[in-house]
Amino acid sequence: MSTVDLRAEIREFLSSRRARLTPQEAGLPAFGGHRRVKGLRREEVAMLAGVSVDYYVRMERGSLAGASESVLDALAGALRLDEAERTHLFALARESGARGTRRKRAEPATVAPPIQRVLDAMTEAPAWVRNGRHDIVAMNQLARALYSPVLADPRRPANTTRFIYLDPAAEQFFVDYDRIAADAAAMLRLEAGRNPHDQALIELVGELSTQSERFRQRWASHDVKFHRSGRKRLRHPVVGQLDLDFESMELSSAPGLHLNIYTAPAGSSTADGLRLLASWAASSDRDHALDA
Repeated sequence: MSTVDLRAEIREFLSSRRARLTPQEAGLPAFGGHRRVKGLRREEVAMLAGVSVDYYVRMERGSLAGASESVLDALAGALRLDEAERTHLFALARESGARGTRRKRAEPATVAPPIQRVLDAMTEAPAWVRNGRHDIVAMNQLARALYSPVLADPRRPANTTRFIYLDPAAEQFFVDYDRIAADAAAMLRLEAGRNPHDQALIELVGELSTQSERFRQRWASHDVKFHRSGRKRLRHPVVGQLDLDFESMELSSAPGLHLNIYTAPAGSSTADGLRLLASWAASSDRDHALDA
């Protein structure tokens, strides 16, 4: 497989969003009797979106090419899509309307020296750069120490979603493992909508689908999610549990790359743990230098 099947993606995404929404949630009057379908009927979605039933059926069968922005907006509103889902819908429509096979924009394998210097200047906060496939592109010293279990896999670039689903150590490393796993699959699904011709992403999804039943189930849900900020709780093998706040932002100078920064409130046990981790990392680096 060299590309994502966009018609199947559209069909399964729209049908799954329709199935999860009840008439009451959509603002439709509740009628008695048994409903033969889970969630909304196609004709109900068409009515809410202000399009003909035939037109909606064509869209749900995978034909979004030519759909106007106003129609997509109306459809997103009818299905109560959140921001990430709306973005995914528009990406699928955009790619569906593209003529021929689009070549994916090449992402840099490394960051520019100024970005690495910014990372290295952050001595009290783990900071690292990833691409849309969740490959780790660059890190500072504290991030390398924090993610040492992820980096234990000799394959490069290290990939956090591969670690989450294929490395048994992940369930111990992530305190909220189930949420982390669900989020990782949803973020990859969002990226697949943006870049359906990314061969490396297709191969990663194929690898995870072949080797992880949990990933297959998460992928089949067609959920999508942004990864902008939140809380990440880790059990580090050296310093114990760390409850970290994270911020993720796209690098304007390197489209497709995201900078992730982890912090902790001053005076907290996690802040103390980060200082201990920094000391351990510095000591480990000195030991490696002496060995070399």
